[in-house]
Amino acid sequence: MSDPGGAGSKGAGDENFPVASPLIAPALRPHVGAFYDFARAADDIADDPGLGPDQKLARLGAFSDALAGAAQDASGQDVPGRDAPGGNPAAGFDCGPARALGASLKETGVSPAHARDLLAAFRQDAVKQRYDGWVELMDYCRYSAAPCGRYLLALHGEAGEAVVAAADALSAALQVINHLQDCGADYQNLHRVYIPLDWLEAEGAVLGELAAGATSPALRRVFDRMLVGVDHLLADARSLPALIKNPRLALEAAVVAAIARKLSHRLKTEDPLAGRVALTRVQFAGCAMIGLTRGVWARLRRHP
Repeated sequence: MSDPGGAGSKGAGDENFPVASPLIAPALRPHVGAFYDFARAADDIADDPGLGPDQKLARLGAFSDALAGAAQDASGQDVPGRDAPGGNPAAGFDCGPARALGASLKETGVSPAHARDLLAAFRQDAVKQRYDGWVELMDYCRYSAAPCGRYLLALHGEAGEAVVAAADALSAALQVINHLQDCGADYQNLHRVYIPLDWLEAEGAVLGELAAGATSPALRRVFDRMLVGVDHLLADARSLPALIKNPRLALEAAVVAAIARKLSHRLKTEDPLAGRVALTRVQFAGCAMIGLTRGVWARLRRHP
């Protein structure tokens, strides 16, 4: 994932997408918030530069156990995960977000599989720093991004191969956009690179260029190849608002897709190494309006 500042450095207001927005039914927003808090806390563990791989794996193991409702110790502290490698590096670690999500999942009946898939991605982040090619990166997105969309679908009672595939595509597009936004900081602060190594080699770019503060022509070609991939993913996700039965969630998906398209366009014309490419409040609001309009139109076409 991409949060180079360490634990607690990122919040809902810093995301590329609205978290528990007003489009989500009020009764469901606390559950969406619980899933987000869990994901953010676990992501902060994986991205904490002050923790070693074993410590990260131990804390993520403790999160996994707490999600399942494992008991706390006599002092009320969370015990280390069963898969903690050697010693007790997670003793006393606060797993509150995992316990809160576990309670939410029991209340809503949503499977914990989506949260467990996220933990698999965070475990991978703890020990893996390079991706050989686009296919390998997409496999990572299957665990780091798709569970978020799949959770929202499940929470709203949505099911079916087509809607899941479209949601997966939108989630992966957002993830690659985030990788490009944070590629310089990820490399310099975490020594982690989500840029396909085979594309770097093919274009004559080297990893050290990610720390240059400006994108070289060779690295720009790599970024452009990744943005072509984003365009393909967004095309695969175009049908999502029409496929979703719940009108609120359909509009939410349309807004998120509009945000992703705008960010992709900006990344094609701006330098992510010179500064993080993000939407302004006005651009975010504009995307919301465009998304709502497209979402309503998609609904009307689906139900003439």
